[in-house]
Parts: sequence; structure tokens; C-alpha cells
Amino acid sequence: MVDLEVRDDGAIAVSSQGATLVYTPYRVTAPDGSVVAHESRGGSLAGAWATQLGTAFVEVSFLGDGPEGGELAMVVSDGGDTHVALGALVTEQVPADVPPSWPAAIDLALGLIVDTTLDSGSKDDVERFHQRLLEVVHGL
Repeated sequence: MVDLEVRDDGAIAVSSQGATLVYTPYRVTAPDGSVVAHESRGGSLAGAWATQLGTAFVEVSFLGDGPEGGELAMVVSDGGDTHVALGALVTEQVPADVPPSWPAAIDLALGLIVDTTLDSGSKDDVERFHQRLLEVVHGL
């Protein structure tokens, strides 16, 4: 069984069988203390990184640049349960200038969401956010 804790600072602790991984939108700290970050943020991750955490399988992916670049998404699977975190890919506000890679990254993220994310609301919320990004990109 996996235990998920969304901390006050927005980090998500994923624990299973005594091992804990800490996810933030730009880096993941593995149970052994090693850090996973996208290469644009000084790490070595270009696409995806995965690990077994007790009974849970954790995959961290770079889906494309969001508002700042180097944002990471996380999927945690434990038996029949799947949990998703999109981190900084989904923001509260849509800026006036949206990089074209951001809606594409959200489009890929939509395929990961089961019902809700740990940090970004429901799939419908993320779909609405995606549409708002597209409106800005296409000047609508």
C-alpha cells in the first residue's frame, strides 16, 4: 500500500514499505537521496525515470516545457490505484504570453489523468486550463 502526503510547501511525499520519495514540480528526491531533475535544471533527465518504491511503481516524466521549463509530471501506480501529479504544468493563472510547448505538454498530461490529480484538480479542470492556454497561443 502507498501513502501519499501533499505537504504545506506543495511537495508530495510518496511512501511504501518504509521507503519515501519526495516529488516537487522540478525535482524528485529518491529514497537513497539521489535527485532527479530535467537537464534544463541541472539534472540528467531528458524523458522519463522510473523506480519501484515498495509495492508502488513511480514514473517521473518530462512532457515538455510549461511556464518556466523543466517541469516534471509523476504517476504512482499501486495495485489498481493510480495517482498523478502535474506540478507546475498547471497554474492558477494563464499568463498573457504562453510558450507553444506548454499546451502540448498539458495535452500529453491529460492522457495520464485517471479522475483527479494530486495537485491540479479534476481532469475537467485540467482540460479547461488546456483550452485557456490554447486560446492565448492562438490569439482567441
